[in-house]
Amino acid sequence: MTVYGIHASHEQVHPRALLDAVVTAERAGFGAAMSSDHFSPWSARQGHSGYAWSWLGAALASTDLPFGVVTAPGQRYHPAITAQAIATLGAMFPGRFWAALGTGEASNEHITGDGWPRKSLRAARLRECVDVIRALLAGEEVSHEGLVTVDRARLWTRPEEPPPLVGAAVSVETALWCATWADGLITVNAPLDHLRHMIDAYRTAGGRGRLCLQVHLSWAPDPDEAARIAHEQWRSNVFAPPVSWDLELTEHFDEASRFVTREEVAKVVNISSDLSQHADWIRSYAELGFDEIYLHQVAQDQRPFLDAAAEKLLPNLS
Repeated sequence: MTVYGIHASHEQVHPRALLDAVVTAERAGFGAAMSSDHFSPWSARQGHSGYAWSWLGAALASTDLPFGVVTAPGQRYHPAITAQAIATLGAMFPGRFWAALGTGEASNEHITGDGWPRKSLRAARLRECVDVIRALLAGEEVSHEGLVTVDRARLWTRPEEPPPLVGAAVSVETALWCATWADGLITVNAPLDHLRHMIDAYRTAGGRGRLCLQVHLSWAPDPDEAARIAHEQWRSNVFAPPVSWDLELTEHFDEASRFVTREEVAKVVNISSDLSQHADWIRSYAELGFDEIYLHQVAQDQRPFLDAAAEKLLPNLS
């Protein structure tokens, strides 16, 4: 049976309000949660970017939900530090934490002052990071020289069972590559045929573990308000790679999205004032075989959607 979770968007919501939202989401009937991990928002209109790892400790302690995070080791985070963060949350909250690893975006990673590598190098760097993190979680002392450098690192506090390391992908090619190392796959809503091809590619290549989907949606009682919210909050997120990977500043995204229309936003955000329509969209994703579906209401005020989900959306899905 598909688990329906909530997505915690640090780019849009103050961390205190976001903590209140996941507590409310659990009471509403959501069965899981996942978190973004950004240094900066995609747009000045979004206006926030709390530190995910400290927030995750508070969120796990404040709920009984399992949590995941999508993160990018290799530049902003040294892989040994990522491994320590994963291990500590895994030890404190056994069986309730997973991490999805991706190659990242320049908007978060440029802050180190290092150059932003081309995609092939970022993938090779991530693969090295995965091996380092797995070895550390297994209790090994790790030294490594390559695209990342590690000198005699060892984790002194580890969980009995290492948390799953999930692969983050938006293309069939990346899904195939994730099958070589990941404990599961996570992607974002897209046309059903594309998602089907990603799942088939991952499984055919031997990919194991959970299949997770993040769904961007905009709901409000009034149709025009649902469309306004999506356009105001998410029009800087309509760009396909490499644009979304390579722009560095919120000003860049805001300028690039200045003429993006509501119709273009509707291609990447499910927009409707009808919760039964949202339920139909979500069920169509579940029927593809996703084990976990995380709903991302793109509004900054999460409470109206959570209340509506508790009353009508989640009962409809179950």
